[in-house]
Amino acid sequence: MQPNYDVDMQLDVKVPMRDGVNLSADIYLPRARGRFPTVLMRTPYSNNADGMVEKARRLANNGYACVLQDCRGRWDSEGTYYAFREGEDGYDTHEWIGSREWCSGSIGMAGSSYGGAVQWRSAPYASRYLKCMAPRVICADYYTGLVHPGGAFQLNVMLTWGMRTNARTGQTIEFHNWTEAFRALPLDRMDEHAGRDVAFWKDWVEHDAYDDYWEEFNDETRWGDMIAPAFNMGGWYDLYAAQTFSNYNGLRQNGGSEDAKKSKLIVGPWPHALSASPKTGDVDFGAPSMVDLESLEQRWFDYWLKGIDNGVVDEPPLKLFIMGVNRWRDEDEWPLARTHWQKWHLHSAGQANTLLGNGCLSVESPAEESADHFTYDPRYPVPTMGGNNCCSPHIVPWGPQDQRPVEMRSDVLCYTSDPMETDLEVTGPVSVVVYAATDCTDTDWTAKLVDVSPSGYAMNLCDGILRARFRESLASPSLLEPGNVYAYEIDLGVTGNVFKKGHCIRLEISSSNFPRFDRNLNTGGSLASETEMRQANQTVHHSRQYPSHIVLPVIPAM
Repeated sequence: MQPNYDVDMQLDVKVPMRDGVNLSADIYLPRARGRFPTVLMRTPYSNNADGMVEKARRLANNGYACVLQDCRGRWDSEGTYYAFREGEDGYDTHEWIGSREWCSGSIGMAGSSYGGAVQWRSAPYASRYLKCMAPRVICADYYTGLVHPGGAFQLNVMLTWGMRTNARTGQTIEFHNWTEAFRALPLDRMDEHAGRDVAFWKDWVEHDAYDDYWEEFNDETRWGDMIAPAFNMGGWYDLYAAQTFSNYNGLRQNGGSEDAKKSKLIVGPWPHALSASPKTGDVDFGAPSMVDLESLEQRWFDYWLKGIDNGVVDEPPLKLFIMGVNRWRDEDEWPLARTHWQKWHLHSAGQANTLLGNGCLSVESPAEESADHFTYDPRYPVPTMGGNNCCSPHIVPWGPQDQRPVEMRSDVLCYTSDPMETDLEVTGPVSVVVYAATDCTDTDWTAKLVDVSPSGYAMNLCDGILRARFRESLASPSLLEPGNVYAYEIDLGVTGNVFKKGHCIRLEISSSNFPRFDRNLNTGGSLASETEMRQANQTVHHSRQYPSHIVLPVIPAM
């Protein structure tokens, strides 16, 4: 039987950091004598937020101390805020909590998004008190996982989120005209056009290649320093879907302790707001998609912090919701060991433009076929239609949406399979290899995997982008020779979906997905300062010499 303690509160307790800055913490304690395992939640969004306070009280009811701390430079904490510089503050807080008379010496961390970031950022410091983590929807590599995926700039998230967190307290982002804000140039002054002056925005834009700046914000290089196991939580339509699996594998395979290698992961058909509604975007995935993540998290804490042998580490480490059939399934590894990696090739008679064109997708290798052509004009980019977006769906929608409006554009190539004769499951990481040429020195290539129902509804599953100058290296960009054919490998992220009998697989190829990503202006100029635009005339090849294809992780029927 669970305890039901009354709760005592200590508000605005000053926690000293190594440099003398004091961070503000609210502490919730069970009203009883003794020492208690402690759950720490650190946040830039105010430790007085209703959801956090309710959770802290519930944990204290159940025999945990709970510490809610404002991050440096935010709300009641001293100092200056700089996004994602949280490692030392997290460690210093662990050490302070562990020495309190009310702490048993065992600390777990909880939180989503930035509340997950503070967990990964502090984990490599390996405090002896940190016994486990429960990070939701976050990355550990902030270059590819957040700010510059594929070398492009993740515009929507960085502008809306950056504006929200640039001051000491919360900032409204109800800008009067987001269409104008996203199109402002040059990019390094976009924050000013939107009414803010965000120091880290300018750093993000200036450091468009992976360099020493981003090395500081890459915890994937430090898995071996992490000794605390993590219960990861993510969603197929979350911004960090692919990174959630990277984090899981990072600790399972390379963690610095046997405990760390007992990490777990659950992924549902959710956007950034996990298990908040059975409906994501256009699609209702049904009541089975809803999971009580708080109860699962408490089982995790009960095992690692209270020593309750509840079997949580004896269960399969992966729990995945497979869309299409809308069922949960337990798995043991990622990618799944039984995966058949299938190449599905692009075909056409040279007119794959729009969903009404003659683009096809099949496992057959291409013959000598005519290439496809389109013009990408950054003044009229392809609009974002749902997908793995964050964190303002009222500004840029997230999740599955009908893609037919963008598929009717002449600058979107559509390659569609024949209807499935039987169900086909695609679960795992997805990638595309496109052999293409442009008449510019730089451009972007985008790709999107779509499930087309017999009614014609085109449901996006996952997508990606590659900035051409980063085709060989994210650290050493190189411009193109106009007219040359290059091989571009585009990471589309991850999915778990069954293409039902009668459905078609569709692959979209284009050069923009705006405002999710910034527009490549096609000049080869500086991301930060360029304002000139030019059209790019694009050619996509699919032939014996240039066999463009998508690699699908096909799971055999059981």
